Amino acid sequence: MKVLLYTEGKKLVSKSGLGKAIEHQIKALEDNHIDYTLDPKDDYDIVHINWYLPKSYLLAKKAHKKHKKVIYHAHSTKEDFKNSFLFSNQLAPIFKWWISKCYKQGDIIITPTKYSKDILETYNLNRKIVPISNGLDTAFFEKNEKLGKKFRKDYGYKDSDKVIMGVGLYLERKGILDFVELAKRLKDYQFIWFGYLDLKLVPKKIKDAVNTKLPNLKFAGYVEPEILRGAYSGADLYLFPTLEETEGIPYLEAFTSRIDTIIRDIPIFSWLKPNEDVYKAKDIDEFEELIKKILNKELPSLTDNAYKIVKAFDTKEVGKQLIEVYNEVLKDN
Repeated sequence: MKVLLYTEGKKLVSKSGLGKAIEHQIKALEDNHIDYTLDPKDDYDIVHINWYLPKSYLLAKKAHKKHKKVIYHAHSTKEDFKNSFLFSNQLAPIFKWWISKCYKQGDIIITPTKYSKDILETYNLNRKIVPISNGLDTAFFEKNEKLGKKFRKDYGYKDSDKVIMGVGLYLERKGILDFVELAKRLKDYQFIWFGYLDLKLVPKKIKDAVNTKLPNLKFAGYVEPEILRGAYSGADLYLFPTLEETEGIPYLEAFTSRIDTIIRDIPIFSWLKPNEDVYKAKDIDEFEELIKKILNKELPSLTDNAYKIVKAFDTKEVGKQLIEVYNEVLKDN
């Protein structure tokens, strides 16, 4: 069995969650000794497609003509496309039509979570949909005190500073507006956001938020994984105010790094027990209240409980699940 792992426009997504997902897929295949190629000119038995641009659609059609098996990875839905780029809400119905057309090319569809599977099942795709996490390298994101100290030094934080971090593209959906508002409200705490997107692609309110000048707010832009690893290890609190996700890997990175975490109380995280696995906030006022209580040690840390969860998301486990799907699709002749 040989798998063509195909991602059209890889450079475009390299700094996004999708880019990370593809890196994790490669590691999952390598960890489980699955023969793969990234070159569509190579021979292969299965093509595993990660995006929905025209070349991807045409490659799937071509593979079918050659009697090859196609797995389409549904990383996106109409729901998480909304509140992202300029005009994304107006284009959302067309986007849904196009991704549905692409996803139907799959003999089997993989999507990161049961939540996204439930959404896709309303699209009438008439395909088997299997939820498999995008996964993460848990060994890499283990807490590292040395890198944590380096992070604080490099970004000018004192030992006494309470540092709150966020991770994501500059998108309204990621909760960046609430993150900035919390920095305005909580002037005694330091806020830093990692991630980047060309501001020409986003609405004015996002541009204004990113250009906000506050002494306790930094936008660090895109950084290499080693720096992000240091931030998780050196900050005091990870905030995930996202409004919609198909999975949302950064909170799992935070769990692995044993940093106190607050996530938004939205349906995709319903499987996580509030006040036991992680703290959840429904709105900005609840975020503010929880931040104060956690950083003032008025609530117990849940990091040990959260850490127990992440082993199931390691790339080795993801690879085992991918093998099962690959074997299933090959048997279905």
